[in-house]
Amino acid sequence: MDIRCRKRLCKFNDKFTCKAKELQINKNAICDIYCLDSNKKVLDTTKHLLEQPPVYAPQRDSKTLKIQCTAICMFNHNGQCVSNGITLNSIKEKPYCVSFLKK
Repeated sequence: MDIRCRKRLCKFNDKFTCKAKELQINKNAICDIYCLDSNKKVLDTTKHLLEQPPVYAPQRDSKTLKIQCTAICMFNHNGQCVSNGITLNSIKEKPYCVSFLKK
């Protein structure tokens, strides 16, 4: 499973990949482990996108990450996400799971 996070100010985010030991998505499809790291500096990756693509950390194996989900989503199977991938947004204030599809 591909797990991508666009919340680059989160302390668990390493080059768009979540490095937390577990991922918890609540009933509103919001990541509950999001933790703002005020020491992180965010570079604008879109500024030079056509010149140089952003650097992504390697994909994590979902077997090394405990994923819990309480959202009423078609990918939620007994509290476990069965989607092919999870992406958390960068636009809104809270990290919303954009892979969420209402059941």
